Amino acid sequence: MFQLDDKFLEEIGLGSLPDDQKKPFLQHVYDELELRVGTKLSDGMTDGQLEEFESIIDRKEDVVIGWLEKAVPDYYNDVVFQQLQTATGLDVNDVNLKAEYAATKWLEINRPDYRQVVAEVLTTLKQELAASRDVILGGGSTNQA
Repeated sequence: MFQLDDKFLEEIGLGSLPDDQKKPFLQHVYDELELRVGTKLSDGMTDGQLEEFESIIDRKEDVVIGWLEKAVPDYYNDVVFQQLQTATGLDVNDVNLKAEYAATKWLEINRPDYRQVVAEVLTTLKQELAASRDVILGGGSTNQA
């Protein structure tokens, strides 16, 4: 997967961004990426699919548990679930852990191309940011005297 960190900023030519601006900028990039990926992934989904996924993302416990029992009844034994539990340190019964796992599994089943979509959207966003680096860093023509 990818990381939104100092290395990412270096890749797009924004490594010299002041330290106090890096975290808010990376959060903005994350929010924009999430919006664009969500928009692209929702294309072609039914209203029912969108509602179900939204409920999983919103951690509605009854929906998360119901979906897991229906789609992946043996999820406790899934290596991905176990790795996620180890990485997060959350209890295996924590709804947040179950919702994270369910969201990933839901996408694998309903939008098996989601990793490709994320990669494509990220590439486009990186290109846009790199092309705008002078303006972002304050050296663009709009900031010159």
